[in-house]
Amino acid sequence: MTRSQLNAVSDLLQSSPLDLGGDVEKMRRVFDEMLGSAPLPDDVRTRTTELGGVPAVELCAGAAAPTACTVLYFHGGAYAIGSAAASVGLASEIARRAAATALSVDYRLAPEHPFPAAVDDALAAYRALLDRGTPAGSVAVVGESAGGGLALALLLAIRDAGLPQPSSATVLSPWTDLTQSGATMATRAKADPALTRRALQVRAADYLAGADPRTPLASPIHADLRGLPPLLIQAGGREILLDDALRLATRAARADVAVTLQTFPGAPHVFQGFAPLVEEAAGALDHVAAFINSHVQPEG
Repeated sequence: MTRSQLNAVSDLLQSSPLDLGGDVEKMRRVFDEMLGSAPLPDDVRTRTTELGGVPAVELCAGAAAPTACTVLYFHGGAYAIGSAAASVGLASEIARRAAATALSVDYRLAPEHPFPAAVDDALAAYRALLDRGTPAGSVAVVGESAGGGLALALLLAIRDAGLPQPSSATVLSPWTDLTQSGATMATRAKADPALTRRALQVRAADYLAGADPRTPLASPIHADLRGLPPLLIQAGGREILLDDALRLATRAARADVAVTLQTFPGAPHVFQGFAPLVEEAAGALDHVAAFINSHVQPEG
């Protein structure tokens, strides 16, 4: 059952009008229309807010009142498209399962705002949470695709700034290497229905604006990962970014970071976004929520 569902998702992505490497203004509209086409469940509640001057969407879902857990969420879109509002669907699925309040950050996008603007915004948002009295131990950082890479960059920036780390971080199909040097860039090229090396090269050039693609805050796969909190990494078996996830897990383990890697055969990039329709995606997010709640420390 689930493999047929995953195949249907892959077929949908293959026929999508989204070209990640296309005209950025047009693709922003296409992306937001795609993600906004599915109505949100009635139990999702949102409001616009800001964290350290960075716009964000605060959301919760479910009948029960949220616990003290806060999910700091970073959307995908190759650092050039996507928005906090468009990410509410996936973020709310995590918030519901974890009984958490989620804050999806509207970090600045390239090419108008190249690296390190997104990292600066992520760190400003996290500092604002701490400044308003949110314990670091009650915060779980989550990101998908480029947002996964940004989540990891945030952890590095937190460490380098001498701030307390959040309780955990979860990255879904993370883009961790802007040099596109992973082996699955080639071996999964025909299987991936959503991403191409060409598109990622276009968006990486926009984001880097001449910066070295091996810079750790741009490509966390090249960073020293010591001192990071527990990591959960999820990736699909059909995506060209699979090797980004595999190498990240290896580097984290070698840096003595507690790391859990989950791969899902036949799954495309960020398949978790189809949790209302796909059993495997729903199960993956159940794992995410369990991981978050196993590490969160509301008072610390």
